[in-house]
Amino acid sequence: MKARRIIAAMAAAALCSAFMAGCSNAGVNSQPAASEPANNEPASSEAVEPKEGDGLIKIGVINNDPNESGYRTANVNDLTKTFTKENGYDAEFKYSLKNDEQIGFAQKFIQDEVDYLLLSAADTAGWDSVLQDAKAAGVKVILFDRTIDADESLYEASIVSDMDKEGETAVEWLKGQNLDKYEIIHLQGVMGSAAQKGRSKALNTAADELGWTIVNEQTAEWSAEKAQQIVQSVIDSNQSFNVIYAENDDMAKGAVAALDKANISHGVGQDVIIMGFDCNQWALKELLEQRWNYDGQCNPFQSSYIQEIITKLENGETLDQKTIIMDEKGFDAATITQDDVDNYGI
Repeated sequence: MKARRIIAAMAAAALCSAFMAGCSNAGVNSQPAASEPANNEPASSEAVEPKEGDGLIKIGVINNDPNESGYRTANVNDLTKTFTKENGYDAEFKYSLKNDEQIGFAQKFIQDEVDYLLLSAADTAGWDSVLQDAKAAGVKVILFDRTIDADESLYEASIVSDMDKEGETAVEWLKGQNLDKYEIIHLQGVMGSAAQKGRSKALNTAADELGWTIVNEQTAEWSAEKAQQIVQSVIDSNQSFNVIYAENDDMAKGAVAALDKANISHGVGQDVIIMGFDCNQWALKELLEQRWNYDGQCNPFQSSYIQEIITKLENGETLDQKTIIMDEKGFDAATITQDDVDNYGI
């Protein structure tokens, strides 16, 4: 606890004594968060025991732009619903898709003496210096959603998806389609992000090993509009392709818009295989109706995991594990059910 909080607590106690009034903690009861949200939906908000002084745990949250994708919107909503004053937190949220801006936000949060810094990094590199500053200032860092290239001693815990595994699961599914030829449009996410690296790595490795043709490989930066433009340019060039591997659902949606405009069939038993990631509910419906072929899950509901870690740290407990990998799967249009759409769609 920082000195300013101790002083505040002593002053409050003295004031209560002077007026012979009883001082009480007005916070809600503390309960540990569920270790895993049921059906991949946000766990109900669990409050932690309020601190002395102002009664709130001060948190700085750095995330990617909420408008980046449906996944990110769900992730942001999950965090903002949990880290509230009613649940014992004084939380400030900052958003950017640029690493340098995020690092600037982190520096400001450290200056503001937050207790915890929650970070979903735009890029995996460049974080060592600011995280060293955080550690020196006594600010506890918790990573969520994305990993970074930094020594584990610089953060308390990491709650992440296994992006490499997501890519590998998708590529194994694609191998299993046993196509006569593989001519792939590869729509990448924001370059340097953990999601882009993991999902790209698996496809590029398979292409090198198996002789698949990458017809076009560009970043659409998670944007449906940019993805549509890229696919339209390939169509206009008369290049042959039969697979679109889009690293998120929004880019897959943009790609399909270009195909529809050109009257090119897509989905199960059609001319072009459509692959996405994130499992937006609307995307899983595209699988259910067999207009898409595959969607890889990426679980955005991480606040309950983070809150459980904060509760343990506040109670002086040792964390059981440094890295928590969220359980995720891939969905095939040939086997998906309405229950899958209801239970796993975000």
